[in-house]
Amino acid sequence: MTDETARPAATQDRVFIFDTTLRDGEQSPGATMSHSEKLEIAGMLDEMGVDIIEAGFPIASQGDFEAVRDIAKLSRNAAICGLSRANFKDIDRCWEAVREARHPRIHTFIGTSPLHRAIPNLDQDQMAERIHETVTHARNLCPDVQWSPMDATRTEWDYLKRVVEIAIKAGATTINIPDTVGYTAPAESAELIRRLIAEVDGAPDVIFATHCHNDLGMATANSLAAVAGGARQIECTINGLGERAGNTALEEVVMALKVRGDIMPWKTGIDTTKIMNISRRVATVSGFPVQFNKAIVGKNAFAHESGIHQDGMLKNAETFEIMRPSDVGLKDTSLVLGKHSGRAALRSKLSELGYALEDNQLSDVFVRFKALADRKKEVFEDDLHALMRDQSAASEDRISLASLQVVCGTQAPRTAEMTLVIDGAQKQIKAEGDGPVDAAFNALKALVSHDAQLQLYQVHAVTEGTDAQATVTVRLEEKGRIVTGQSADTDTVVASARAYISALNRLLVKRGTSAEDTDRKTVNYHDAG
Repeated sequence: MTDETARPAATQDRVFIFDTTLRDGEQSPGATMSHSEKLEIAGMLDEMGVDIIEAGFPIASQGDFEAVRDIAKLSRNAAICGLSRANFKDIDRCWEAVREARHPRIHTFIGTSPLHRAIPNLDQDQMAERIHETVTHARNLCPDVQWSPMDATRTEWDYLKRVVEIAIKAGATTINIPDTVGYTAPAESAELIRRLIAEVDGAPDVIFATHCHNDLGMATANSLAAVAGGARQIECTINGLGERAGNTALEEVVMALKVRGDIMPWKTGIDTTKIMNISRRVATVSGFPVQFNKAIVGKNAFAHESGIHQDGMLKNAETFEIMRPSDVGLKDTSLVLGKHSGRAALRSKLSELGYALEDNQLSDVFVRFKALADRKKEVFEDDLHALMRDQSAASEDRISLASLQVVCGTQAPRTAEMTLVIDGAQKQIKAEGDGPVDAAFNALKALVSHDAQLQLYQVHAVTEGTDAQATVTVRLEEKGRIVTGQSADTDTVVASARAYISALNRLLVKRGTSAEDTDRKTVNYHDAG
């Protein structure tokens, strides 16, 4: 089902954006997304102009396979890529998942550094032979094959050159050079790409890509340096999501190229006005909130408190802003609706913020909006984003909060009386704790049997004022399974309970696929970058 005429042509001034939020990003502990969430994010990536979407690791589990397959079927513009290790079984499964995409791609990899060669216990010649066989097999199935020497930046130069040449001769169309552990630096990153292009036989016939991790905080700089060295594909994720310190952030490299086109004369096909909306959505479905001072998409990225800065902004915004908020999809005004607003106004504003709702969905949101407007004097855009959080997944939840009453203060005991709906049946309990949140969590532990340990409990105010909604993030770990939940409410205790319940719902999903989860851990040990 390929349609090569629709693909953008490779030119010296064009940089392809390869997004791996749904694969490498989802490997962040606790960031697992549901099937519907993956399809939603893939649709948003496709709409914003991402060139290649790495939709998942099809061999990892049946769930991963189905997500990649369904994304491939639904994609309109982007190439859809699946990841596979260097063996025929992985590659065949990957091809089965992506083959119905308009532009399918197989991405196969193997670790080439001395440390990674020791894992499968292959010497250099044996690994070279495997690379030749597996890339050839992938190319016989798919016309678009990407190959990665994992941990390339710690691979001996002579051997890296040798295996890259082998992959090109075997039919690879894109050669990705991963900085798997965030080890390299900008000058080294640029020189490595430059040298490969200059010295590898067949280099002019392929696209070189860069995939950088942020362990030393240089992922964006290393990726842009690689482009300066000749790479024409950047692998990245929304919000820099990814294992350990994360990956190169899509929004950072795209906006750097847009703002500094004077010294980096390369273009992407990204509609930057869609950045903020997808950033917020990825933060919601992954459970990983964006830090306030995060470049481009952080809450403070366009905020000014210093008197000198405010004075300069009033006179000329360009004195302290190198890009406009509207460039990334932020509106100039934040105050939106109130308790007297109707359905039409709410639908219009949510549409402006990027939410397209059916009538039944709007009815549910409208009830919750009215309840919020009755509790708050002013409803801001950020309040609406918080209101929409977990809206798509709510119908799939097995556990929901029916009621919660807490008693707290300087005198013990602090208690929580809670009613949950679990698989359609109501259950009630009263529990004590060191405080109202602890009492609520103890009630949840008593009503929903689990051995999960609380790894993270984090509270942020959505807007200003004592009536602001609190966004609470909860991360749980049970027998190696890590899940994250989020919720927002003007009552911090209620938000905390719902965030914990959100995490428990995700934990129940993972328990239901425990065999697949165990297999996925084994697969993920051999990462692609």
